[in-house]
Amino acid sequence: MPATPPPSPLPTLPVHTQAAFSSRWGSLYGSGAGLALSQAALNHNGFLLVVTADMQGTNRLLEELQFYLDPKRGLPLLPFPDWETLPYDRFSPHQDIISDRLRSLYHLPLTQRGVLVVPAATLMQRLPPRSYIEASSLVVEVGDSLPLEAMRLRLEAHGYSCVQQVMEHGEFSVRGSLLDLFPSGSRVPFRIELFDDEVETIRAFDPDTQRSGDKIDEINLLPAREFPLDSEAIRQFRQRFREQFEGDPQRNVIYRDLSNGLTPPGVEQYLPLFFDALQTLFDYLPPETLLFTGEGVDGAIEKFATEYQERYGLAKYESERPPLPPQRLFLAKDELYAKFKTLPRHHFSSFESDGQNRHNYNLAAATPPSLTLDGRAKTPSARLEQFLAQFKGRTLFVAESPGRLEVVQQLLNGIDIRPTRVSNWQEFTTLPQPLGITIAPLEAGLLLQEPPLAVITESQLFGNQVLQRRRRSRRKRDSDAVVRNLAELQIGHAVVHEDHGVGRFLGLQRLSAGGCEAEFLTLEYAGGDKLYVPVTSLDLISRYTGVVPDKAPLHRLGSGQWEKAKRKAKEKIRDIAAELLEIYAKREAQVGLAYPLDEGAYQQFSAAFPFEETPDQEDAIHAVVADMQNPRPMDRLICGDVGFGK
Repeated sequence: MPATPPPSPLPTLPVHTQAAFSSRWGSLYGSGAGLALSQAALNHNGFLLVVTADMQGTNRLLEELQFYLDPKRGLPLLPFPDWETLPYDRFSPHQDIISDRLRSLYHLPLTQRGVLVVPAATLMQRLPPRSYIEASSLVVEVGDSLPLEAMRLRLEAHGYSCVQQVMEHGEFSVRGSLLDLFPSGSRVPFRIELFDDEVETIRAFDPDTQRSGDKIDEINLLPAREFPLDSEAIRQFRQRFREQFEGDPQRNVIYRDLSNGLTPPGVEQYLPLFFDALQTLFDYLPPETLLFTGEGVDGAIEKFATEYQERYGLAKYESERPPLPPQRLFLAKDELYAKFKTLPRHHFSSFESDGQNRHNYNLAAATPPSLTLDGRAKTPSARLEQFLAQFKGRTLFVAESPGRLEVVQQLLNGIDIRPTRVSNWQEFTTLPQPLGITIAPLEAGLLLQEPPLAVITESQLFGNQVLQRRRRSRRKRDSDAVVRNLAELQIGHAVVHEDHGVGRFLGLQRLSAGGCEAEFLTLEYAGGDKLYVPVTSLDLISRYTGVVPDKAPLHRLGSGQWEKAKRKAKEKIRDIAAELLEIYAKREAQVGLAYPLDEGAYQQFSAAFPFEETPDQEDAIHAVVADMQNPRPMDRLICGDVGFGK
């Protein structure tokens, strides 16, 4: 191993702050863009607006900035996610996305230093005015006076939904003197306990267990939606709608539902009708903001402008949902570039910039080497060993999680490479150790030439697919399956309620219960009895799959039929379970072969798989690997459906 050079200052590229100034940054190979932008954020006494070509590039850059930014400096990294819906779509964005957007819009004008990363298409959307976000925000402190009825009306006017049990952003529930609330922009919901009209305590709570946590002194309430829903806002919406569109407005589902107090999906496509005028993200930016645009941004702007024009051309022939003109919802290309010219602009890319221009600068970096372990070679880690022997600088290995860190460290120790564990990038750059290892969700590595520093990620060792498979998040419960089944229901279809048995679905109905107005599923049972199930209890409902739905035998509420049927089913299950227990008891008494797992060889084998597994496939793989290491005989049957390419 070569002698270790002393730590050197990290490279910085020149930043110009003159309005309408333009420069280019090049040679930002690997995660070099994250390093260069983090250094710019640390050195600039102002804010950074970073525009990427798409949401994938935004997420990748956010991970790099989180890795390279010094957490001790306290610079905020604000996300502004895309709606993830198409222009003129009939769907509304997920409430968690709206929550993240509103949190950034609230904090952005108040933030002097920090970074906001946004895709080009999202930057072209027109937004609610700053006055709406500021006027709709509220701070609730312990000791404040908070009349429940007035608070309920205020929350509903700002887009919050009254439910029986708070689970998601934009929901609230009133139970006696308790107000449960999941504010937009908050990571957790809160439980406010009142003594008469005075706020006695505020606690965070777990939406899954409903258990209260630590006390806090205050919470900041943001609106639940990007538009108001109070009576005056609805009145102005109706008036502007009639001025904009000819014909009977009652034929439009958006107009009709809003008039009836409902919030229809896709209402965001009519955002201009809620306000006198909209603004853009540029109107929220603090002073001294620098603009950074990445590779492919110009092409993404052109593509999105073409897309929303094409989709408008298709939507304008719909009589029930007439669309607003694109210029009212989106910035045109010329408008966006005019906004760009008001800020100092720096374009950054991975390829080298032309050095003949005095405003072009290149990072002293090179393309990170491919160090993929080759399980078929005589020495699988030959590329890695050769790189470390020739590289004259210091090297940091990055693993995504504590478990993955153990795997990588075990592999390195097997070839006599023993890196020192460090907490983050900043600690590594200040220590003299030649080799380090840390935990971070970093996809691309880094190879600096001055100072000589290398960052080696798991994707360089095991291939990109390994990281992509592990990144996929899972929900604790598959609620999508329940919602998807109900979405396929038609009026008159049979459904099964977990506690009351088979009934017939009559549709959705809006009712008032416990002082809150909410939507309920209406189920009809034998004898014409009705059962109203709140939409928050969809997990209790499933489709009836026994016979033809129209001929399903309905149960009678309160008759005991359903309990009797469940009891008989449990008895049969108990008999089958007894037989299975006997079979598996005999199997457990047998001893088979246990195959030891070579973790390094297995990771090399997995890295060669060119596709991305589904969650079910991942479960099956892990189960088979565990079975093979167990001395008990395997008893597993894996079935897969037949699809394209199989």
